[in-house]
Amino acid sequence: MQKIEIAPFQLIGIEIRTTNENNKAAEAIPKLWQHFMSEDIANKIPNKISDDIYSLYTEYESDYTKPYTAVLGCRVNSLEEIPDGMVGKSFKGGTYLKSTVKGDLMKGVVIEHWKKIWEMDLKRLYTADFEIYGAKAHNPSEAEVEFYLAVKE
Repeated sequence: MQKIEIAPFQLIGIEIRTTNENNKAAEAIPKLWQHFMSEDIANKIPNKISDDIYSLYTEYESDYTKPYTAVLGCRVNSLEEIPDGMVGKSFKGGTYLKSTVKGDLMKGVVIEHWKKIWEMDLKRLYTADFEIYGAKAHNPSEAEVEFYLAVKE
């Protein structure tokens, strides 16, 4: 994992409140993705900076074992115009650990990477962690996804 600084950013998208307890997030997050893709949410987001899709985890009650908010959306340059049914989030940025995973999205490569992260002894902040699905993730069977974890400096 590589330690990097992330600048503050804003995001507009759709959200759910979920938890990793009893495998609830493993069911809820794919449903959120299905909603995001079937409703073409990315093309309804105003003031987008890019077409990269962010899967962001924030508002943790404690750590990854407790409830948190998952947001699917895109970075924007303004939160002034948030469409009905969507949310806008603003993040302070900070010190992050970056890792990348490559593989088949339909075969659980993302959740498997998260399981490895949960087993690591990292000094996580649980402020905002996220994945970025950019151009290298367009082919779901050979996707490359970037993971960013907020950590103490």
